[in-house]
Amino acid sequence: MDKLDDIFAKQRQLDDFLISERGLDFDTQVWVQKGVLAMISELAELLDEVNFKWWKNPTPVNEDRVKDEMVDILHFFVSMCNKIGMDSQELYERYLAKNEVNFRRQHGTGDKPGYELPAGPNKNVQP
Repeated sequence: MDKLDDIFAKQRQLDDFLISERGLDFDTQVWVQKGVLAMISELAELLDEVNFKWWKNPTPVNEDRVKDEMVDILHFFVSMCNKIGMDSQELYERYLAKNEVNFRRQHGTGDKPGYELPAGPNKNVQP
């Protein structure tokens, strides 16, 4: 099984379990709202791991905890994808399309101005 397919399937199993065992019954809009809030919470936890508080003495970054927070964010992201009916194949296809758009913008050939790289030695970024 494809790794991304497996992640989506395992998240669906976890979500189905939580819905059943905790008696959760929300419409799609509320699921997305809750997912966004959960991701914001996890993003804040990730920020705490990488010393974003310039007014505080930094501590050594624990890369393992950083990675765990990234996985937590992925859990909620994939859960939201599942809730809106976007499977791993659609996510992949949409990612590829947006990635192409982002490269075109950087090369100054996209649909929105203001993204193009300045002329200079690093102008050779390739898609």
